[in-house]
Amino acid sequence: MNPTNSTFTIKNWNEDDRPREKLLIKGKDALSDAELIAILIGSGNREENAVALAKRILSTVDNNLNELAKMTVIDLVKFKGIGEAKAISIITALEIGKRRRLEAAMQKTKITCSNDIFEVMQPVIGDLQHEEFWIVYLNNSNKILHKANLSKGGITGTLVDSRLVFKKAIEFSATGIILCHNHPSGTLKPSNSDINLTKKLKNAGEVLDVKVLDHLIITEKEYYSFADEGII
Repeated sequence: MNPTNSTFTIKNWNEDDRPREKLLIKGKDALSDAELIAILIGSGNREENAVALAKRILSTVDNNLNELAKMTVIDLVKFKGIGEAKAISIITALEIGKRRRLEAAMQKTKITCSNDIFEVMQPVIGDLQHEEFWIVYLNNSNKILHKANLSKGGITGTLVDSRLVFKKAIEFSATGIILCHNHPSGTLKPSNSDINLTKKLKNAGEVLDVKVLDHLIITEKEYYSFADEGII
Protein backbone atom coordinates (compact mmCIF):
# COMPACT_ATOMS: atom_id res chain seq x y z
CA MET A 1 0.00 0.00 0.00
CA ASN A 2 1.18 3.50 -0.81
CA PRO A 3 2.35 5.16 2.45
CA THR A 4 0.65 8.39 1.46
CA ASN A 5 -2.73 6.67 1.20
CA SER A 6 -2.36 4.41 4.22
CA THR A 7 -3.04 7.22 6.67
CA PHE A 8 -6.57 7.44 5.33
CA THR A 9 -7.62 3.89 6.30
CA ILE A 10 -9.60 3.34 9.48
CA LYS A 11 -7.03 1.06 11.10
CA ASN A 12 -4.46 3.88 11.09
CA TRP A 13 -6.64 6.46 12.84
CA ASN A 14 -6.44 7.24 16.53
CA GLU A 15 -8.38 4.61 18.45
CA ASP A 16 -11.04 7.09 19.57
CA ASP A 17 -11.78 7.87 15.93
CA ARG A 18 -12.25 4.31 14.73
CA PRO A 19 -15.93 3.51 14.07
CA ARG A 20 -15.38 -0.26 14.28
CA GLU A 21 -13.73 -0.01 17.67
CA LYS A 22 -16.35 2.50 18.80
CA LEU A 23 -19.07 0.03 17.88
CA LEU A 24 -17.36 -2.75 19.83
CA ILE A 25 -16.81 -0.59 22.91
CA LYS A 26 -19.93 1.57 23.00
CA GLY A 27 -22.40 -0.39 20.86
CA LYS A 28 -24.00 0.31 17.49
CA ASP A 29 -26.38 2.97 18.82
CA ALA A 30 -23.40 5.19 19.68
CA LEU A 31 -22.42 5.54 16.03
CA SER A 32 -23.67 8.31 13.78
CA ASP A 33 -25.02 7.55 10.31
CA ALA A 34 -21.75 8.79 8.85
CA GLU A 35 -19.71 6.48 11.09
CA LEU A 36 -21.83 3.48 10.07
CA ILE A 37 -21.33 4.32 6.40
CA ALA A 38 -17.62 4.82 7.05
CA ILE A 39 -17.41 1.22 8.28
CA LEU A 40 -19.01 0.10 5.02
CA ILE A 41 -16.59 1.99 2.79
CA GLY A 42 -13.49 1.38 4.94
CA SER A 43 -11.36 4.22 3.60
CA GLY A 44 -11.64 7.70 2.19
CA ASN A 45 -9.39 9.48 -0.28
CA ARG A 46 -6.23 11.61 -0.16
CA GLU A 47 -8.07 14.64 1.19
CA GLU A 48 -10.54 13.10 3.67
CA ASN A 49 -10.94 10.03 5.83
CA ALA A 50 -13.90 7.64 5.54
CA VAL A 51 -16.06 9.49 8.09
CA ALA A 52 -15.49 12.83 6.38
CA LEU A 53 -16.31 11.27 3.02
CA ALA A 54 -19.44 9.67 4.46
CA LYS A 55 -20.50 13.02 5.91
CA ARG A 56 -20.01 14.68 2.54
CA ILE A 57 -22.11 12.04 0.80
CA LEU A 58 -24.87 12.41 3.38
CA SER A 59 -24.79 16.20 3.11
CA THR A 60 -25.83 15.95 -0.55
CA VAL A 61 -29.10 14.26 0.52
CA ASP A 62 -29.68 16.50 3.57
CA ASN A 63 -28.52 13.66 5.85
CA ASN A 64 -31.60 11.66 4.85
CA LEU A 65 -30.96 7.91 4.65
CA ASN A 66 -34.13 7.36 2.63
CA GLU A 67 -32.81 9.74 0.00
CA LEU A 68 -29.40 8.05 0.12
CA ALA A 69 -31.12 4.72 -0.53
CA LYS A 70 -32.43 6.12 -3.82
CA MET A 71 -28.93 6.73 -5.15
CA THR A 72 -27.57 4.38 -7.79
CA VAL A 73 -24.08 3.01 -8.27
CA ILE A 74 -23.58 5.67 -10.96
CA ASP A 75 -24.58 8.40 -8.48
CA LEU A 76 -22.26 7.15 -5.74
CA VAL A 77 -19.12 6.59 -7.79
CA LYS A 78 -19.13 10.29 -8.62
CA PHE A 79 -17.71 10.87 -5.12
CA LYS A 80 -13.93 10.70 -5.01
CA GLY A 81 -12.96 7.64 -3.00
CA ILE A 82 -16.12 5.67 -3.85
CA GLY A 83 -15.62 2.91 -6.38
CA GLU A 84 -18.14 0.42 -7.65
CA ALA A 85 -17.54 -2.07 -4.80
CA LYS A 86 -18.05 0.59 -2.10
CA ALA A 87 -21.15 1.89 -3.85
CA ILE A 88 -22.59 -1.61 -3.96
CA SER A 89 -21.85 -2.05 -0.24
CA ILE A 90 -23.79 1.12 0.62
CA ILE A 91 -26.75 0.18 -1.58
CA THR A 92 -26.80 -3.36 -0.19
CA ALA A 93 -26.75 -2.23 3.45
CA LEU A 94 -29.60 0.23 2.92
CA GLU A 95 -31.67 -2.37 1.05
CA ILE A 96 -31.19 -4.86 3.91
CA GLY A 97 -32.42 -2.18 6.33
CA LYS A 98 -35.48 -1.57 4.17
CA ARG A 99 -36.30 -5.28 4.00
CA ARG A 100 -35.79 -5.65 7.74
CA ARG A 101 -38.36 -2.92 8.37
CA LEU A 102 -40.81 -4.61 6.01
CA GLU A 103 -40.36 -7.98 7.73
CA ALA A 104 -40.90 -6.39 11.14
CA ALA A 105 -44.11 -4.78 9.91
CA MET A 106 -45.33 -8.04 8.39
CA GLN A 107 -44.85 -9.88 11.68
CA LYS A 108 -47.72 -7.82 13.00
CA THR A 109 -50.15 -9.06 10.41
CA LYS A 110 -53.34 -7.94 12.15
CA ILE A 111 -54.41 -4.50 10.99
CA THR A 112 -55.94 -2.35 13.71
CA CYS A 113 -55.52 1.14 12.27
CA SER A 114 -54.34 3.05 9.22
CA ASN A 115 -50.82 3.38 10.65
CA ASP A 116 -50.45 -0.42 10.62
CA ILE A 117 -50.99 -0.41 6.86
CA PHE A 118 -48.60 2.51 6.46
CA GLU A 119 -45.88 0.54 8.29
CA VAL A 120 -46.44 -2.43 5.97
CA MET A 121 -46.61 -0.52 2.69
CA GLN A 122 -44.25 2.43 3.17
CA PRO A 123 -41.12 0.26 2.68
CA VAL A 124 -42.71 -1.10 -0.50
CA ILE A 125 -43.86 2.08 -2.25
CA GLY A 126 -42.98 5.06 -0.05
CA ASP A 127 -39.77 6.06 -1.79
CA LEU A 128 -40.53 5.05 -5.38
CA GLN A 129 -40.11 7.62 -8.12
CA HIS A 130 -43.23 6.41 -9.94
CA GLU A 131 -46.77 5.66 -8.80
CA GLU A 132 -47.86 2.13 -7.96
CA PHE A 133 -51.28 0.89 -6.91
CA TRP A 134 -51.51 -2.00 -4.45
CA ILE A 135 -54.29 -3.97 -2.78
CA VAL A 136 -53.91 -5.50 0.69
CA TYR A 137 -56.31 -8.41 1.26
CA LEU A 138 -57.57 -9.16 4.78
CA ASN A 139 -59.57 -11.94 6.40
CA ASN A 140 -62.43 -11.39 8.83
CA SER A 141 -59.92 -10.97 11.68
CA ASN A 142 -58.21 -8.15 9.77
CA LYS A 143 -55.08 -10.24 9.25
CA ILE A 144 -53.17 -9.81 6.02
CA LEU A 145 -53.67 -12.64 3.56
CA HIS A 146 -51.92 -11.22 0.52
CA LYS A 147 -50.57 -8.05 -1.12
CA ALA A 148 -50.87 -7.42 -4.84
CA ASN A 149 -49.45 -4.76 -7.17
CA LEU A 150 -52.17 -3.93 -9.69
CA SER A 151 -50.62 -1.13 -11.70
CA LYS A 152 -47.66 1.15 -12.20
CA GLY A 153 -47.83 4.72 -13.43
CA GLY A 154 -50.66 7.22 -13.10
CA ILE A 155 -53.70 6.07 -11.18
CA THR A 156 -57.04 6.21 -12.95
CA GLY A 157 -60.12 4.05 -12.82
CA THR A 158 -59.32 2.69 -16.25
CA LEU A 159 -55.93 1.36 -15.14
CA VAL A 160 -57.32 -0.71 -12.26
CA ASP A 161 -59.44 -3.66 -13.31
CA SER A 162 -62.17 -4.22 -10.71
CA ARG A 163 -62.60 -7.81 -11.86
CA LEU A 164 -58.95 -8.57 -11.15
CA VAL A 165 -59.15 -6.88 -7.73
CA PHE A 166 -62.07 -9.01 -6.61
CA LYS A 167 -60.96 -12.17 -8.39
CA LYS A 168 -57.99 -12.18 -6.04
CA ALA A 169 -60.26 -11.39 -3.10
CA ILE A 170 -62.28 -14.51 -3.87
CA GLU A 171 -59.11 -16.53 -4.49
CA PHE A 172 -57.75 -15.67 -1.03
CA SER A 173 -61.17 -15.74 0.69
CA ALA A 174 -60.69 -12.13 1.71
CA THR A 175 -63.54 -10.29 3.40
CA GLY A 176 -61.90 -6.86 3.27
CA ILE A 177 -59.39 -4.97 1.17
CA ILE A 178 -57.32 -1.84 1.65
CA LEU A 179 -56.25 0.22 -1.34
CA CYS A 180 -52.79 1.80 -1.32
CA HIS A 181 -50.87 3.96 -3.72
CA ASN A 182 -47.96 6.37 -3.46
CA HIS A 183 -47.54 9.99 -4.49
CA PRO A 184 -43.88 10.52 -5.50
CA SER A 185 -44.53 14.28 -5.48
CA GLY A 186 -45.02 14.13 -1.71
CA THR A 187 -48.51 15.64 -1.80
CA LEU A 188 -51.11 13.93 0.35
CA LYS A 189 -54.17 15.48 -1.29
CA PRO A 190 -56.30 12.87 -3.11
CA SER A 191 -57.01 13.58 -6.76
CA ASN A 192 -60.42 13.25 -8.38
CA SER A 193 -59.17 10.00 -9.94
CA ASP A 194 -58.23 8.69 -6.48
CA ILE A 195 -61.71 9.50 -5.14
CA ASN A 196 -63.57 8.13 -8.15
CA LEU A 197 -61.56 4.90 -8.15
CA THR A 198 -62.23 4.40 -4.45
CA LYS A 199 -65.98 4.80 -4.99
CA LYS A 200 -65.87 2.45 -7.99
CA LEU A 201 -64.15 -0.32 -6.03
CA LYS A 202 -66.26 0.23 -2.93
CA ASN A 203 -69.47 -0.18 -4.96
CA ALA A 204 -68.12 -3.27 -6.70
CA GLY A 205 -67.10 -4.79 -3.36
CA GLU A 206 -70.56 -4.35 -1.87
CA VAL A 207 -71.99 -6.67 -4.53
CA LEU A 208 -69.52 -9.40 -3.54
CA ASP A 209 -69.65 -8.67 0.21
CA VAL A 210 -65.98 -7.63 0.23
CA LYS A 211 -65.52 -4.37 2.08
CA VAL A 212 -63.15 -1.65 0.96
CA LEU A 213 -61.92 -0.69 4.42
CA ASP A 214 -59.57 2.16 3.53
CA HIS A 215 -57.48 3.79 0.85
CA LEU A 216 -54.06 5.13 1.79
CA ILE A 217 -52.00 7.65 -0.13
CA ILE A 218 -48.42 7.06 0.95
CA THR A 219 -45.38 9.32 0.70
CA GLU A 220 -41.89 8.91 2.08
CA LYS A 221 -42.81 9.87 5.64
CA GLU A 222 -46.56 10.44 5.79
CA TYR A 223 -49.87 9.07 4.63
CA TYR A 224 -53.45 10.10 4.01
CA SER A 225 -56.23 7.73 5.05
CA PHE A 226 -59.63 7.98 3.38
CA ALA A 227 -61.17 6.17 6.37
CA ASP A 228 -59.57 8.48 8.93
CA GLU A 229 -60.80 11.50 6.96
CA GLY A 230 -64.34 10.08 6.75
CA ILE A 231 -64.55 9.93 2.96
CA ILE A 232 -64.93 6.19 2.52
